[in-house]
Amino acid sequence: MANASSFFSPSVPTLRSRIKPSIRIIGSGFFSSEGISKRVFCSSSVEGAENLSTSQSRTSRLISKGCKLVGSGSAVPTLQIPNDELAKIVDTNDEWISVRTGIRNRRVITGNESLIALAAEAASKALQMANVDPDDVDLILMCTSTPEDLFGSAPQIQKALGCKKNPLAYDITAACSGFVLGLVSAACHIRGGGFKNVLVIGADALSRYVDWTDRGTCILFGDAAGAVLVQACDDEDDGLFSFDLHSDGDGQRHLNAGLKENDVDHELGSNGSVSGFPPRRGSYSCIHMNGKEVFRFAVRFVPQSIESALEKAGLTGSNIDWLLLHQANQRILDAVATRLEVPSERVISNLANYGNTSAASIPLALDEAVRSGKVKPGHTIAAAGFGAGLTWGSAIIRWG
Repeated sequence: MANASSFFSPSVPTLRSRIKPSIRIIGSGFFSSEGISKRVFCSSSVEGAENLSTSQSRTSRLISKGCKLVGSGSAVPTLQIPNDELAKIVDTNDEWISVRTGIRNRRVITGNESLIALAAEAASKALQMANVDPDDVDLILMCTSTPEDLFGSAPQIQKALGCKKNPLAYDITAACSGFVLGLVSAACHIRGGGFKNVLVIGADALSRYVDWTDRGTCILFGDAAGAVLVQACDDEDDGLFSFDLHSDGDGQRHLNAGLKENDVDHELGSNGSVSGFPPRRGSYSCIHMNGKEVFRFAVRFVPQSIESALEKAGLTGSNIDWLLLHQANQRILDAVATRLEVPSERVISNLANYGNTSAASIPLALDEAVRSGKVKPGHTIAAAGFGAGLTWGSAIIRWG
């Protein structure tokens, strides 16, 4: 579990190195001014520390921490909606959709299915792959913009998994960038907080916020859940090499699902008291998107973010085994790969089968690639999420 006395020590180099560079910590990644990887250290008691000087004692108590991805899992609803089915309710057809987006099918939650159940199933599969018991989980991060409770769904996933030690569980809301933010958050908890096993779950049910009469958006979205287990390891086995994260609230107008008041007046009315009180009951609107602007944003800023993360890791596009982007649109995937000079055979894509599943898209595609044998232990992956907020970010990771 977390050590309350843990601390960040940005001024001390890794124990593996005798070099003492001046270290800078940048919010968008770990790196030093001399290009040497920065690691976060956690405190630990050392027998005989009382016989050391203050500086010696402090240095000897620093333990270099890394983190690695050791398990993955995913889950999707049973109902599959092909393009031809959408053609029955909006003016479209399979060719029109597939040519413009690359999507042919999507999954939609119906009946007794729930997002919490899907997330718990994905998380359970990740634990099984990693051979980790639910009681050994220290933290659960639920990356979602569509929780089934206003106050968050993560604790319910903890309950569904049967974690008897009551590990911390909380939601991260960052839409299609959520999973990448979850990975970075997991690394920070491990490197700076002493956590050992962190479940990072990406799960969304955007079908609940889609206007199914809007051809511009209803063809894009589907529901799913994906998860990975991030585990503490020795520094030399670290699997998160670097990251790069950004947001721009000015772009919110291009992609949003804002709060709105119900058209029907509140039952209590104002009763002659203060105007506007009690307030009307609120709900969220359907998804509104300016597709052209979102496309321009993605093909411009996502390659920049990946290039920045690669530079911080001391790598180039030729060093990565796989490019794994948020599965939003095949044209975006192709454009980013072209910019980075990554051949199509090294781009992971399952967009055709599931559509845009928001925070679930990266872990869902990763899990399928791992289980099919495409992604193998030791492979280096450049992953990037982008979407509503606007938010975008990338991480250079190693599987296994």
